[in-house]
Parts: sequence; structure tokens; C-alpha cells
Amino acid sequence: MEEKSMMETVQSFAVKQALKYVEREPEKNLPKLLDWADKFDKENLYAKQREVFHHVLEHPEGNWYQLIMRVFQLDEGVRKAFLENFIINASLIGSSRQESARKKEGCNIPWAILLDPTSACNLRCTGCWAAEYGHDQSLSLETIDSIIRQGKALGTYLYIYTGGEPMVRKADLIRLCEMHPDCEFLAFTNGTLIDEAFCQEMLRVKNFVPAISLEGFEQANDGRRGQGIFEKVMQAMALLKSHKLPFGISTCYTSANYADISSEAFFDMIIEAGALFVWFFHYMPVGNDAAPELLPNPEQRKTVLERIRAFRETKPIFSMDFQNDAEFVGGCIAGGRNYLHINAAGDVEPCVFIHYSNVNIHDHTLLEALKSPIFMAYHNAQPFNENMLRPCPMLENPERLREMVKKTGAKSTDLQSPESVDHLCDKCRPYAENWKEMADKMWDPETGRTKE
Repeated sequence: MEEKSMMETVQSFAVKQALKYVEREPEKNLPKLLDWADKFDKENLYAKQREVFHHVLEHPEGNWYQLIMRVFQLDEGVRKAFLENFIINASLIGSSRQESARKKEGCNIPWAILLDPTSACNLRCTGCWAAEYGHDQSLSLETIDSIIRQGKALGTYLYIYTGGEPMVRKADLIRLCEMHPDCEFLAFTNGTLIDEAFCQEMLRVKNFVPAISLEGFEQANDGRRGQGIFEKVMQAMALLKSHKLPFGISTCYTSANYADISSEAFFDMIIEAGALFVWFFHYMPVGNDAAPELLPNPEQRKTVLERIRAFRETKPIFSMDFQNDAEFVGGCIAGGRNYLHINAAGDVEPCVFIHYSNVNIHDHTLLEALKSPIFMAYHNAQPFNENMLRPCPMLENPERLREMVKKTGAKSTDLQSPESVDHLCDKCRPYAENWKEMADKMWDPETGRTKE
């Protein structure tokens, strides 16, 4: 880890000691630790957070308490590394460094960096932008290492692999975990390459977490991903669970599978399989060969929002809906505000779904990329809409993306079939117009929240 300040060192030591204390008897010691936090937080800097945790701990029958206990059932070494990397490095030390860098540099600084180790994939899923992205590009081990080192200097300790299929580069992913034990690594993966040997490597390095793609039950999943993939995913999850390893689910909701992935049966299935979190992504019509018919209609999107929020109060799993939860994070999180994306050719993009850039990581530093025209356009324009149910500059506000790309001279970074911003935004305009009416009915501008 880069040299830490005295304050960071003291904070790190204090939190590590607190975690050790909790580890001994979580159910008994968590309430005591929170009582101490109450006494030390004399200025009430964390009053809301403490109130939430008090509520959770006072209701052991509740889903959030049960989720915390599920975390304490993980392999001890893996759990310890995750908590230290996430709480101390990514959140405590990292957030402080990020804020300092934002003030000094006058640009966005990301909490997480998404990057593609390779554009290659062993599957070809219907409607996947990566399927049209090209299959012969990759970032070298040295380049990824450099990105991480630059990121840590800015306070970024969370790295998320996308693709392509990241697990095509298994050996390098594990090597990077070894090189940066102070970081937490997550990979969006189709799960088909997770085997016993890789589970043993995860237990050894302790800081790698898979997010397995699952599009619903067998028929819906295999209809998009290929025959037999659902069964392979179930086998991978069973293997991870048997080794007490953390993992989650990533699911893209479409007009075809929205009912499956937002059902109670789906939530129960993935919880029983051992998943600790589930990330929901709205289908994006990215790429010249995208399938706009997969876009959910307003009623379908509303159904997904309502069901996920209902299960968030009853199911012991952490869920995030990346299109409908913008109100909790202040709008669009791309453009380096919370994250950015680097593709397998090294192009630094504001979003994993928005393939336009001014710079390449092989020719520019990470900080230079964050100060490039397209990233500064994001920085200066966020949020893109006061209605947080319409956060995206592409899907819900396509004229904003069209304007930014043309004004900054950003070029298409699609590795196989470059798509003009007009072609992309024209596909999104009908969706944006249809969703606006629904979103405006659901949004309360006075409270800045979705109506109950």
C-alpha cells in the first residue's frame, strides 16, 4: 500500500482492532461496538448510519441482521480481507484520499474502476454489447498493474473486471490479487470457468469476489446465454458456497425476463445458492446490432423497481438496481463520479455502456483521462436530470449524451463496429419519451424521492 498518513494509520489500526473484537462473538459484540461508536461520535458525523445499524441490531429476526450473520459464516481469512479492504481501504482511507484529490484536481475521482482484461469470451449472449465488441484485444498484466497503482494514489481500492469474460485470464487475475492485497477485486463472469482449482486460489489470495451473470430461471437464462449454461452456473455457485466463498449475482433485466428476475422465487433461489448480493442492470441498446425490442416498457420497469424495493426489506441479500436507485447516489455515477471504464484496448470511457472517449490509458495517465473533455463534460453536467428516475445521459436523456460527445470530439471506441452517437441516441429517444411520463408520475420533486 502507498505510504499512509499518521491519521490513516491510526484509523486503520483502530478499525482493525474493532473488527478483531467483533470476530470473536459477532452477535454479542456488534451491539457493544456500536455503543462505543455512539460515545466517540460526539459531533454526530455518522448519526444516520448509527441509527440504521441500531435498528438492524435491535431486530435479529430482520433480513439485514440475517445478512450480516451470513457474512460471518464466510471463510475467516476471506472475510477478514474483505472487511479490511472494503471498510478500511476503499471506504475510510480511500474516500478521504478521493475527496482530497477532487478538491485539488477539480475533476471527478472514482470510488471504483471497471476494466476489461480481455475482449474475448467463451459465450455469445443475445443482446450483449460485449458480443459485438471484438475478441482480439487485451490489457497486459503490466498495464492493469499500472492502472491499479495510479488508482490507489487517488484513493481507489475497488477494481471490477468486465469483458469479454475476465476468467479467460484466470492466472493474471490471481496474480493481481497477490500484487495488491490491499485492494478488493470483483469480476462480472458467466461462471462457467469457476472450478475447484480456482476456488482454492480464491481461498489463498482472499480478495477476489465473482459476480455471476444469471438472467432468470433455466429457460430465460439459456434462451439468452446458451443451452446448459444455467446448470453450469448452479454448479459454480454450489462450489463457491461449499468453500464458504463470497459471491453475488449480476442480472440484466429485459422485456423478456423482467418477471423472472424480480420474482420472489428468483430471490429465494439465489439466496439459497449462497449469493450475498445481486446487482440488477437495465438492458442498454448499445452497438450497431443491439436488440431494442429487449428494452422493458415503462410498466415492466416500474414492476422491477417495486419488487426489488419490497424484497430489500424482507430478503437477506444486498440488492442494487443500477437504473432505478439513482436517488440514493445522487444521479448518474459514471464519468469518474463513482466509477469509470477502461476497455480491452485501453480506451478510457465514462461508462461501461457508453463507448466514447478522448484518451487511451496507454498514452495518458489515469488523472489525465479524468480531466479529458468527455469526463469533464460529465463532471460539469451531473446530475443529468432532477428526476432521479431518469438519471442516464443516454437512456433517459439521449440529447445530453449527443451534445457531450459532439462538443468534446469523443470518438467511438467500439472495437469491432463503431457506432455513431446519433445512431445510439436515436434508438434511445422513443424509450426516453415513453419512460418520462411514468417517471414523472412516480417522482416527488419536493422530497427528492420516489413516491410511496
